Amino acid sequence: MKRLLILVSAGALLLAACGGSDDGLGGGGSPAEEAELTVSGAASLTDAFTDMGAAFEADNPGVTVTFNFGPSDGLATQINEGAPVDVFASASGTWMDAVQDDGPGVTGRTDFAKNRLVIIVPSGNPAGIEDISDLAEDDVKLVIAAEGVPVGDYAREILDEAGITDAALANVVSNEEDVKAVVTKVVSGEADAGIVYVTDVTPDVAGDVETIEIPDDINVIATYPIAVVTGSQEADLAQRFVDYVLGPGQEALAEHGFLPA
Repeated sequence: MKRLLILVSAGALLLAACGGSDDGLGGGGSPAEEAELTVSGAASLTDAFTDMGAAFEADNPGVTVTFNFGPSDGLATQINEGAPVDVFASASGTWMDAVQDDGPGVTGRTDFAKNRLVIIVPSGNPAGIEDISDLAEDDVKLVIAAEGVPVGDYAREILDEAGITDAALANVVSNEEDVKAVVTKVVSGEADAGIVYVTDVTPDVAGDVETIEIPDDINVIATYPIAVVTGSQEADLAQRFVDYVLGPGQEALAEHGFLPA
């Protein structure tokens, strides 16, 4: 009897070991894991990456993607000061360089999207802005992002290419911390015009602003790099997210107005 009990117990243990765990695979055949991924992304990526994060979580049960959106310069500073970030997606190669060269470093750096800039004015265009040269006219209230913020640097480059830097910068009433803040100022009527990314004219603000195209010969095409931050505690998962952005995520980026890299 004692021998029978031992054999039964051994058999139960063998079944539990071999069959119950399914070799660590979930129903979809992906490794089951409980993990949190922290992604720092440029503010202009907010809507596209939020959609991507939800889709990535659905494809990876047990994974939570936490986003930290803001100006690329500020995000790079946070990373270089030790913030625990797994993936960095910048609106400028300059700030990816800062993390790569002056911070913890990055791996798998790849360009994944491009963007272009546009002038926005409040609905009704009260200042009568018709083209970029009008940003230099007297009494025009212009808002752009601060120096160092990619969209702010791009805006200044465009003003320089248009030959109106001094006059236009004299009209700047606010230098904002990121592109979303520029949009907010224009929507609220605190500025007559702002320079933002095309992708920031989202459905929730499209009815409150009008857009004025910037000629191609003076416009700037912003290139967005993404990489795994060296020292990530979830390096493999972080690389899977980067691969997702480069693969299925391209559809979401296109839907939100980004250009392919």
